[in-house]
Amino acid sequence: MAAQTYIERIAALRRLMDANGWDAVIVTGTDPHSSEYPAPRWKQVEWLSGFTGEAGDIVVTANHAGLWTDTRYFIQADRQLAGTGVELHKLRVPDEVRIPRWLESNLPSGATVAVDGLCQSVEAVGELSSFSIVDFPDMLSQLWTGRPDIPCTPVETLSEEFAGESRSSKIAWLRAFIGKEGCDGMLLSSLDEIAWLLNVRGNDIDYNPLVISYLLVTGTSVEWFVRKDSLSEPDTDTLDSFEDLEREGVEIKEYSGLYSGLIEAQLHCGRLFVDPSTLNYNVSSRLADIFGEENLIYGTSPVGLRKAVKNPVEIAGFREAYIEDGAAMEKFIYWLERRMESGEETDEWQASVKLCSLRAEIPGYKGDSFENISAYGENAALPHYVTPREGSAKLRPQGLYLVDSGGQYLFGTTDITRTIPLGPCTRLETEDYTLVLKGMIGLATAVFPYGTPGCRIDSQARMPLWKAMRNYGHGTGHGTGFYLGVHEGPQDIRQNLNAQPLLPGMVTSDEPGIYREGLHGIRHENVILCVDLGENAFGRWCGFETLSCCHIDTSAIRVEMMTDEEISWLDAYNARVYETLAPLLDEELALWLRRKTLPLRR
Repeated sequence: MAAQTYIERIAALRRLMDANGWDAVIVTGTDPHSSEYPAPRWKQVEWLSGFTGEAGDIVVTANHAGLWTDTRYFIQADRQLAGTGVELHKLRVPDEVRIPRWLESNLPSGATVAVDGLCQSVEAVGELSSFSIVDFPDMLSQLWTGRPDIPCTPVETLSEEFAGESRSSKIAWLRAFIGKEGCDGMLLSSLDEIAWLLNVRGNDIDYNPLVISYLLVTGTSVEWFVRKDSLSEPDTDTLDSFEDLEREGVEIKEYSGLYSGLIEAQLHCGRLFVDPSTLNYNVSSRLADIFGEENLIYGTSPVGLRKAVKNPVEIAGFREAYIEDGAAMEKFIYWLERRMESGEETDEWQASVKLCSLRAEIPGYKGDSFENISAYGENAALPHYVTPREGSAKLRPQGLYLVDSGGQYLFGTTDITRTIPLGPCTRLETEDYTLVLKGMIGLATAVFPYGTPGCRIDSQARMPLWKAMRNYGHGTGHGTGFYLGVHEGPQDIRQNLNAQPLLPGMVTSDEPGIYREGLHGIRHENVILCVDLGENAFGRWCGFETLSCCHIDTSAIRVEMMTDEEISWLDAYNARVYETLAPLLDEELALWLRRKTLPLRR
């Protein structure tokens, strides 16, 4: 879309500001549930500016329009904002200035700042205490012709066979927490927490099996506020009947009836626990009116942490998912190599479509876990490159091709990146390829005391790059949900301070990288399970089990840069991949994989 379109949309927003006497407007890239990936209705930043990254907020004043985003999207933002008049404000850099501080420097104290309170968390608005806040829900609807509706897709209920714990057990646990907090109920608004608690899945957000809804849990009731027209029976016999929800005491109410439902609940629910990091400002304000501010107890939802520590059934499901997913990846890499050898024309989009089709053959496949990043050469220098359907780059039998992809399965969620040599590589490409691999191995083999947070071991992945004075701007690892969001907390592995320990049962990615604008991008990503290594006189120890099962190409490795320990790990990993996957492949492909997984020789 032409930059002029976005110029006109920002001008229309400024006219709305003038008409209402607002000094600034904040437009966020999230939805009423603080989702990382919003449904099309809430892709407001993209509609206003053309920026398609998953993380970005916009501030518009009378004489300035700015986008705040982090290091993953700098190159992308520069390209997509060109000509729109929207200025890039960089986050996760040493001299960053976040939105609240920028506003304080550019507006007088007490100035009026308008927000769409449905898409701003209580926590975020709390940082704007220097200003007069105007909550204008669905603000852009006045300007956005044809704005998509709130999504509504069929809901499925996941049986205990797959989830490993019944919803009744989970609700009983949450009620115990509510009681310990001295409360009578809890309102949940985070979609992945609701999906996990109720053992339900949907498809209201692309690639995320979630249902747009709120959940109110009290000592005597469970009320689910959801689009009722989504409650059709799933077309599969592997899932519970939807009626099981109601049979187990879950009362289903209309999504639009949240506020009237809360008014009714107030009659028997005095004190309510809410999480200000996910609860939106508009709902919070209504709650204060209904229950009284003094009866709202703010704190961190316990669901996120319990969800992140996978139970034995979920862990077994993850292992199965990575074996099935790994076989699809091997078929894809084999297909790609044959295309390069035969000279058949192939572009990034065609490669992406092929990989999707191979995953779709797996029983239990429910879709991809995010949009494939299929990037050749310099395009891979954008960590979150969006592969165009038309006119994507042609793949050639030289240099590096990066594919970051994953699947959603009834038994788990996968995420894997492979940087694949398509032919001869430059010295710089092989150096970077090797350094990033050394970093991934460094984290995979880490041993650390129980209770260590991810920020304390992030350097295990960065050290080989740092020693060569190279680095990457994104985190090293994110949590992964079980047939839920491919990104989840509360744990992560990154330089930002996060006190949450890595606990046995947590599933986290291991994905260092390096990105050279105009040249290439390299990322090696496996997913790792935190495991208990036992206890000795010095305490309890943890480490990682690698779940991913797809070979790592050794042809681009500079062997002289590898230590004996690193080579031993790589040889053992590739050998395990062959032993595990060969029985799932045809004879020709198994022979190819055997050659790909031979020990690395000095």
